Amino acid sequence: MEIGKPSTSRLANRRILDFTDLETWKFARTLRKELFLVARSFPQEERYGLVSQIKRAASSVTANLAEGFGRYSYQENIQFCRQSRGSLYELRDHLTAALDAGYISEEKYRALDAIAISATRLVNGYIRATKNLKNSSSMTKRPL
Repeated sequence: MEIGKPSTSRLANRRILDFTDLETWKFARTLRKELFLVARSFPQEERYGLVSQIKRAASSVTANLAEGFGRYSYQENIQFCRQSRGSLYELRDHLTAALDAGYISEEKYRALDAIAISATRLVNGYIRATKNLKNSSSMTKRPL
């Protein structure tokens, strides 16, 4: 998978058995790895500030996708996906703070922000797909 671009070569009907099978989670994991690497280069005085916030938000993206996958209902899964999406927006703000403080270059900022935007699009698609599953499963239920 190319950094900053979701994989499109996967089979659409591939069976998802675990959250680690989700392309959305895999892509968010790539973003998390990149952000952890970048955060290592920040000044020591940011260890408990911006570095901690970036690591928490990046971990929150993947953790919420995983937790939502493990929930019983589609609606609960969707809510955790929304939390994940919120963390992606939080990360984008942290990246602007890092840029403004001179901890990352404009080029690095643009590259990481593009990955975060792509991850947000994937989360939005996962939410839509989950809503569609919810709607199709409620249509197939018959009253007792």
